[in-house]
Amino acid sequence: MNRTYITPPHLSNEKSLKTLVENRTVYNLNHCELNLFETYKASELVSLKFNDLVVTSMLRGKKVMHLFDDPGFEYLPGETVMIPSNVEMKIDFPEASIHNPTQCLALAIDQQKITDTLDFLNERYPKEGNKQFWHLNYQNYYFYNNVELATTINKLIKECMSTSVTKDVLADLTLQELLIRIIQTQTAKSIDDGLYADPNSPITPVIDYIRLNLRENISLKNLSEKACMSTTSFYRFFKKELGMSPIEFVINEKIRCAKKLLKNPSIQINEVCHLSGFEDSNYFIRLFKKHEGITPKQYQLLYVN
Repeated sequence: MNRTYITPPHLSNEKSLKTLVENRTVYNLNHCELNLFETYKASELVSLKFNDLVVTSMLRGKKVMHLFDDPGFEYLPGETVMIPSNVEMKIDFPEASIHNPTQCLALAIDQQKITDTLDFLNERYPKEGNKQFWHLNYQNYYFYNNVELATTINKLIKECMSTSVTKDVLADLTLQELLIRIIQTQTAKSIDDGLYADPNSPITPVIDYIRLNLRENISLKNLSEKACMSTTSFYRFFKKELGMSPIEFVINEKIRCAKKLLKNPSIQINEVCHLSGFEDSNYFIRLFKKHEGITPKQYQLLYVN
């Protein structure tokens, strides 16, 4: 899936650096604390822990993150990791240098703010289906930024660094938006990973139908019937769940199917276009490049031995 990058703030002035490893700049607000970390030399197993839930996003360079008992993983710009309170991170900086620093934000969010926001969402905007609630999934902690999530984090950085007298109020509203975007992104990722199979959710039969009928003409009416809703209610429900429209999701699924097919070096691009449900190959090539940053042929060549 394509990553959306966050606009990195300016790096610290060299003379103001207190340390070359995880030099920290802090912006304190009523219900959150924005930390900007910069590292200028290669290091291993640097420990970091927060008292609150923390949302971290890479801005520059590369880290290797060690979390829980999971294997270490590369952490790059365009990616976000959500870490529960009092969980220790161990971080490697294999490539950091004066000329190639890493920069990462860590947004610590007050637990009461999280609880109040989730309670508000569940009361005022309850989810469809039996026993469906707004909640953060702490097992689904690593995901790529989509446009909505990156835009919200950019907005929050701006509010936290602002000198405006209204910054706390605006940051509070943006924190609510951030939590919604994270939950939507987690839901979309669990569907991508094949881990979303809740029989109580109206979205489950819809996803199954889309994946079984990619080559058909899938309409909003088809999908709303599968969910047993009116088209208007279904559109609102789907957008609330995933942060994207049903048709945007269908296109994402077609691109995902095309990427699987393109791993076969002998398949023709026109055939991939047809098998993944696109009628026009020029449109398919343009859309694929917009999503992935490269053409289908260039993507296919990545898998040629």
